[in-house]
Amino acid sequence: GHTTGPSLNNDKLYKFAYSAEVYVDQVKASLQKSAGYRISSDVDVNLLWRNPDNDDDQLIKITIKDVQVENVNERPAAKNIFKGKSTEKLIRKEYLEALQRPMVLELVRGKVKTFYSYQNEPGFTQNIKRGLASLFQLQLHSGSSHEVDISGKCSTTYHVRQDQVTKIKDLDSCEIEKKGFTSHNPILDVTTKATSATVYVLEDSFIKSVKAEENFVFLLNYQRKTGAKIVSKQRLDLKSVQAGLGLIAAKQVASVIKTLDPNYVAIPLEAEPVKSECKKCPSLSEHWQSIREHMHPDKLSKAEAAKAFLSFIQNIRKATKEEILKIIRTENKEFLPQVVDAVTSAQTPESLEAVLEFLDFKDASTSILQERFLYACGFASHPSEMLLKSLTEKFKGDVANEEIRETIVIVMGALIRKLCDRGGCKLPAVVEAKRLILNRLEKAQKDDNVQMYLLALKNALLPEAIPVLLKYAESGEGPISSLAATALQRYDPSFLTKEVKETMNRIYHQTRKVHEKTVRTTAAAIILNSNPSYMEVKNILLSIGELPMEMNKYMLSMIQDILHFEMPSSKTIRQVLKDMHTHNYDRFSKMGSSSAYTGYVTRGPDVSSTYSLDILYSGSGILRRSNMNIHVFDRNTELHALQVVIEAQGLESIIAATPDEGEENLDSFAGMSAILFDFQLRPVTFFQGYGDLMSKMLSATGAPMNVVKGLVLLTDFLQEIQLQSGPTASAEFLGGLAIDISGGMEFSLWYRESKTNVKNRVAIFIAGNTEVDSFFIKTGMETTLEAETALDFISTVQFSQYPFLVCMQMDRVESPFRIHMTKYESLPSGRRYTARKGKVAMLAGNEYPLHQENSNMCKKVFGAKSDSASSWF
Repeated sequence: GHTTGPSLNNDKLYKFAYSAEVYVDQVKASLQKSAGYRISSDVDVNLLWRNPDNDDDQLIKITIKDVQVENVNERPAAKNIFKGKSTEKLIRKEYLEALQRPMVLELVRGKVKTFYSYQNEPGFTQNIKRGLASLFQLQLHSGSSHEVDISGKCSTTYHVRQDQVTKIKDLDSCEIEKKGFTSHNPILDVTTKATSATVYVLEDSFIKSVKAEENFVFLLNYQRKTGAKIVSKQRLDLKSVQAGLGLIAAKQVASVIKTLDPNYVAIPLEAEPVKSECKKCPSLSEHWQSIREHMHPDKLSKAEAAKAFLSFIQNIRKATKEEILKIIRTENKEFLPQVVDAVTSAQTPESLEAVLEFLDFKDASTSILQERFLYACGFASHPSEMLLKSLTEKFKGDVANEEIRETIVIVMGALIRKLCDRGGCKLPAVVEAKRLILNRLEKAQKDDNVQMYLLALKNALLPEAIPVLLKYAESGEGPISSLAATALQRYDPSFLTKEVKETMNRIYHQTRKVHEKTVRTTAAAIILNSNPSYMEVKNILLSIGELPMEMNKYMLSMIQDILHFEMPSSKTIRQVLKDMHTHNYDRFSKMGSSSAYTGYVTRGPDVSSTYSLDILYSGSGILRRSNMNIHVFDRNTELHALQVVIEAQGLESIIAATPDEGEENLDSFAGMSAILFDFQLRPVTFFQGYGDLMSKMLSATGAPMNVVKGLVLLTDFLQEIQLQSGPTASAEFLGGLAIDISGGMEFSLWYRESKTNVKNRVAIFIAGNTEVDSFFIKTGMETTLEAETALDFISTVQFSQYPFLVCMQMDRVESPFRIHMTKYESLPSGRRYTARKGKVAMLAGNEYPLHQENSNMCKKVFGAKSDSASSWF
């Protein structure tokens, strides 16, 4: 019974026609216009030996002959890169000879037990042979099993119907050395789908034809238009069966192989890794010289800067530590920060060693570079345990600049979270860093120290840190309790236990002690965002009307925003309002200028983004806190793209106003804190203390302070793929952001007016390259997308009367948006075919509509001012 595997007849030569095709294109495109190529050949197969004790154990010889290379799609002669080139010229003589040397397979019950070939053949040709050999592996009954072929060890399912067998290989299950990495946040990452199916038609218990097809699809989650696909097809058709040579008589396989050719060796059927050498690639220094001008600090809000940054990272990833150090050591101080951004973002062991060898944390004069290095670590797309370990050691050692020391521990918090999200919470370096932060927080005496460890926890978001954060939120002093509360606000609501909600309710309702408005409003936001109960909502609504004036207005605005934006708790709020007398006119008609508002920046098929803006004033019209957020989300995940918070306190004395109750003794302070891509940066202080404030007001440059400037690697995806026909393929998507965010606060006593201004300048460049690399040809598709934009947020307050006038403006300038796609086929000689398409669009500028009340106020503010020339005090 030959029910278990295909069987060849003795003394016969089976002559097949074989072809392997590769296509690369956009995801939805038909294959007629794709880039790619086809290799075709004749294949001779004959039986050498059959085990006398087991019919199902056969040794077969497979020979590739008459190899041709051609276009996969018809091209006019002028665009055909293969025209006038013989196969020998294209593939090179020694490769062609290797390809045409026969291989031998031992098939047991249809599965390849051993693959024999020659030891030192080039990996590329060996893989093409493996791809053909893998087609001869099949079983003749339905069912699933683990099989080893060119793709590695994969879970494979067979469906058998009469003379037709379908083999489905689950490519995600394949155990093979995979190279590559993905981005930390799913929204910034790439979705991949891979399928493989092979259909066999049998005749006379052996193969009549084989059709195999593999598909790989890559989609950039936030911009699916930049996706790509690779399709790989193989065909094997029986042309004729002729008389052939007789069998070799022997007991064992080994002696047959010896008789045949003593140079044959058994080698794995699984593909071997290969990489084609780059002949004319520039050195790292040459490449840097060619892009250097785009990395000038003044050009950092241009897409060209982000593009140069990405190509620099790609080259740094191939470089040695010495090559990297050579550039860092010779560059001047204008360009160095950008070099540090790129070297750190490359995230190779060599680049990390180079930058750590160069930076000296004992030297305060290079603190700008140290900060850029640390921020690039905080944004790292796939940080290593080694990186966290190095930072922990630096933190324990001497750090000359105190702000840098704070930044190190804040970044350690971000790395803990990223490593934990990838299942690395038990890694020794992570365990040590967690312990260090929690232990030192417990022992911290000075407020500054407490603050820095709380900021680290705000990035780490450890479930075990919740009790500590609760303690500081409820019993800490103003800024510390505020920080602990905002850290709790960043946790997923599923972590917020009964205990958290009880504490937040006590803070909001001031059950145990008086709290500042900033902390109370944060506590209310946490309650309303984590599936509040009917009673919790009812108590909050009842409190409105009893609160200090501006806080009243703020809470009212927050409730209205939840209703208008249909947030999850809106159902409960509607229910409570319906049932109770809370909805009385007096309670809800309070005066004041504070507000909260949420709206959409974009609504798209892939991702949407929202902005929210809330502002809380003190009773005398001075800003207490302004908070601007941008969130990006798709169906499953959310990304906190940006938060800029400006906080101020104790400024009443400047305008000789009375501080709010409970806030009489607050020190004068104003500062700014930012979150960028889920990473809390070190806060910046505008001024601290009355003296500092007065000297800054008198010098009143009003020049905005820089909060963050630099280059950030947002999307960082690389996957190398083994195609079952032999070649290797890769998909690489990189997204770079050039960013410049600054903020400031200024006063004019003359006009009794204050102004806060946050300027965001950003440029983005995304590059995707999907490529199939066969030793004699590369074919692929490059997609690029670039955009530049600026978002300004200005709030102007006039406190010459009550209620004072507040005008908030959020504007986005008109911005260009370009998308380009290039499909290519290229030979090592430099001969190349390309097809390009592109489109340029302008995204219209937008003045984001905040609530109606705000629009009315802006008319008043700017109406009143037009008659006087504005000179700042």
